Parts: sequence; C-alpha cells; structure tokens
Amino acid sequence: MKIHEYQGKEIFRRFGLAVPRGSPAFSVDEAVRVAKALPGPVWVVKAQIHAGGRGKGGGVKLARSLDEVRALAGQILGMQLKTHQTGPEGQKVRRLLIEEGADIAKELYVGMVVDRTTQRVALMASSEGGMDIEEVAAKTPEKIHKVFVDPKAGLTDREADDVARKIGIPAASVPAARAMLKGLYKVFDETDASLAEINPMILTGDGRVVALDAKLNFDANALFRHPDIVEMRDLEEEDPAEVEASKFDLSYISLDGDIGCLVNGAGLAMATMDTIKLYGGEPANFLDVGGGATAEKVTEAFKIMLTNPHLKAILVNIFGGIMKCDTIAEGVVAASKAVSLKVPLVVRMKGTNEEIGRKILADSGLPIISASNMAEAAEKVVAAARGK
Repeated sequence: MKIHEYQGKEIFRRFGLAVPRGSPAFSVDEAVRVAKALPGPVWVVKAQIHAGGRGKGGGVKLARSLDEVRALAGQILGMQLKTHQTGPEGQKVRRLLIEEGADIAKELYVGMVVDRTTQRVALMASSEGGMDIEEVAAKTPEKIHKVFVDPKAGLTDREADDVARKIGIPAASVPAARAMLKGLYKVFDETDASLAEINPMILTGDGRVVALDAKLNFDANALFRHPDIVEMRDLEEEDPAEVEASKFDLSYISLDGDIGCLVNGAGLAMATMDTIKLYGGEPANFLDVGGGATAEKVTEAFKIMLTNPHLKAILVNIFGGIMKCDTIAEGVVAASKAVSLKVPLVVRMKGTNEEIGRKILADSGLPIISASNMAEAAEKVVAAARGK
C-alpha cells in the first residue's frame, strides 16, 4: 500500500524526523490559506500523486508570492501529471502539499528496503540526491553505500555515522544525520514498511538535516496492525480493477497485455504468465483466486478481467489441491454465462476431481477450449488471442 508524501511526513513527524512545515490542500483557496500560515517568502506547491518524478513532470513549483501560490495551485490541481512512473496516460492531481521553502546546501539520498538475500533491512544512501537511484546505481554504483541492519541491534550509531560521512555530511552535522537515519529505520521497522525513502534528504545552509520528501510503502499483509495507516489509503490513486478485486479477496494486478489469467496460487500464476510470454503472448493481469475460490469469486474475477478493453482471450489454469477442479469448473461455467463471455476461453485443469471438472466443462455447451498441460494451454490461448 502506498501513501502520499504529506502523509509520509506526518508519520515522520510522529517519529521525530525533521521535515519542512506544510499542510495538504484540496482546493486553490485552501492552498492560499495554508501558504498564509507559513512564514515565506518562498513556498513550494507540490502535486500529490502515488508516483515519483513529479518535479520533472511539472508537478513541483516554487512560488514567491501568495498570488503565485494561487496561480500555481490552479495550474497543478486537476492536471494530468505524466512522469516516468505514471505511464503515458498520466495521473490526475487531486491534492497538493504546500510547504515552506528550504535553504538547500546539499541534496542526498536515503532509502530502506528489505534485502531478500541477507533477509535484513538494507539502508542505501548516496551523495547523489534528487536523482533516480536506479540511474545512480547504473552509472555510478560506487556512490551508493549500503548497510544491512542486524535486526537484534538495529541501526547503530557507528553505522549511521559511517554512512553519513561517506555521503558527504560534514562533521558538525553528523549527529543530525545520525538522528535522521536511525529515525527512518525506526519508522520502517515499526510501521511494517516495505519501502522508506527520502529523496532528497537535504543539508541546509545552517547545517540542519531535513527530509525534503517522504515516500513510504507498506506491507499489505501487516496492515491489520496499523488501522491508522489504512485510513490514509487513497482509492482514487489505485487501479479501479485492483480495488474491486480486493473487495472479494482476489490478488489482482493489471498488466499491459491482452491475455487474461485466472490461476489458483501465486507461484502457478507467475509460471503461467511466463509460459504465455514464452509462446509469444502478453499477460493482461496477475490473478490468484486462492485456495478457497467459489463460483461467486470466479464470476467476479471474470468481471474484473473483462473491464480491460484490450482483453482478447482468457486462460484459466488450475491445479486442484485444496481447490477442487469440479468447483472451479462450476465457477467457470457460471461466470461465463453470467458475463455473457465473448472472448475465447482456454481451460487447463490438473488434480483433485479433474475428470469431473472436465465433464462439467464439456457438458456446459460453452465454446471452451480444453488443454491438458501448460504448454498446450499457453499455445492455444496465444493463438486464440491472435484470432487463429
């Protein structure tokens, strides 16, 4: 789950991290009211969307008067902001963050993720703040410094100080940087975050260390422990199909292809998408109906896939273990009739009650294309999507 920058900064403040003064605004008039409450003479008007690269896309502007705040807020609110993370269609701006200006002497990067290899939280820091960390990693990897944090000890003073010095923090400001880095680790750990990033973290002219940005993503499996964070969810920033799927406990992610996938089990779903690509097709989605799928869930899954205007075929790939093949077959038949399915449907089933499931499909009278293995299923669905 993602949240907005201003919400991330609210969490940062709660944990004692230094951030600029500012507040969200949902209208032009509210933006001006927020600016009036800040000292000036420079304000920052920032678009709030769940995507990076806002500055390059024109979503972050400096204002040097209240009239300019009004004008810029009017320009940015409602715009279709396009960045490298939104895709060519862009994302509509519905919220702003109005902040006080900052005296920036140096821009730095700090981020935390879970490293799967070491099974520890990895702190990454760089002197190249304000840039895409992927670009820094590709062109100047020696400028990224990493610490793999011992979960028992946490991020130590020594580790924090060492990283601070390596990214160019002067000696007088090392204690402030230490507080920022240790505070960020505490945020990451206690909120069950999957990503905590400050880009840029700045050194001001008077030596302060301030989080000029805040990006926090959270592990959805741990949100039951954080109802306050759940309240920050902005459904307007999420894919409507993914929001709808979550209502029925379906794991769904939209992709760019034209072949819908309905599978039970995340591993099998990944393998199914790989096999489709191997045979020259492109998956339209990841969809795991789980081990307890019912006819209702399968029907809703079909409805969600069919909202994709680019969909040309559907592949149902089921391994009957906990989920029995006849149950899925009944769901497929019911769903196909309920949505008046107009695209080709390929079904491959293996496992418990496989023969019963195949008979249910054969007796349904529906034009279902049967397959006996994954390779055959992928080959047939790719051919069907191409009208063959």
